[in-house]
Amino acid sequence: MDYFNVCREGNKYSLFLKTPLYYNSVTNENGNKEERARQAISRYRNIRFTRMKYVSLYFAGKLKYAQMKKTIVWTAIAACLFTMDVFAQKIKGSDTCLPLTQTEAEYFMNKEKNAKVTVTGGGSGVGISALLEGTTDIAMTSRKMKFDERIKLQEAGKKTEEVVIAYDALAVVVHPSNPVSKLTREQLEAIFTGKIRNWKEVDGPDMKIVAYSRETSSGTYEFFKESVLKNKNYKNGILSMPATGAIIQSVSQTKGAIGYVGLAYLNKAVKPLHVSYSAGKSYVEPSLENATNKSYPIIRPLFYYYEVKNASKVRPFIDYVLSPEGQELVKEVGYIPVE
Repeated sequence: MDYFNVCREGNKYSLFLKTPLYYNSVTNENGNKEERARQAISRYRNIRFTRMKYVSLYFAGKLKYAQMKKTIVWTAIAACLFTMDVFAQKIKGSDTCLPLTQTEAEYFMNKEKNAKVTVTGGGSGVGISALLEGTTDIAMTSRKMKFDERIKLQEAGKKTEEVVIAYDALAVVVHPSNPVSKLTREQLEAIFTGKIRNWKEVDGPDMKIVAYSRETSSGTYEFFKESVLKNKNYKNGILSMPATGAIIQSVSQTKGAIGYVGLAYLNKAVKPLHVSYSAGKSYVEPSLENATNKSYPIIRPLFYYYEVKNASKVRPFIDYVLSPEGQELVKEVGYIPVE
């Protein structure tokens, strides 16, 4: 295989590298002069020129080795000889997982200087779709992969691996001015299915209830429906929000509002409610401590999904998330560690 083109201008010969592969040979189309040029640069054998269009070596006069003059563009070679492969990957999916994964990625890239991790949200369903389409390396979800999603991936020849990276508590929130401070699971079910429409029906003020939910592609939407509504349908006309932050903002601006968010998203703009899964016998505050000791009832695992064939690419980051350092970050961000 030819790696160099040889050009002649007067008594000067130029050798141009045609490929970014290892240098092993040089064209020898014009006889001894080019052959002596080949011998002259033989000491550069096995240098790897990465991402380089060409390197030119000039040989003047009669090409006598002892009289040879070479010109090398050192800046170009320096930029190319020491180029290292960059560990890069894309992560997409659950907005619940988003703040945690962004934090983990930041610390991981600080440790691994050649790593590049891009994290975007959009919802659990969006992450799974991206994995199917091959536009993400890791799909992050706040629910288990659905049966039909698994079938689509199998039909596409994609074998996937599931990893639990943390746990999350789901908090029900209202406007800070709302005097209601606690609700049973049954009351929450009645509110979000449309049976209860006014706060006075749950010992609150005479005020219309404005219920906010995540959109259907969200894993949080699915989990709340399963755990709180016991798989009953949300009421018609419920206000669907594209992201958790939008629910926080909407509830904070609407006095009669109610919604649900991941524990890590809680702030002073909304008021979390104590929840009872024992028909009102006891109510538990949504907090990291109560979620960790499992006294708070609305808890779910958070997942990463990836293609098995890409394990060597994604496992360094996943292993970091599951490491003692990564799991300490889980707690700092407001989630519950795996163990």
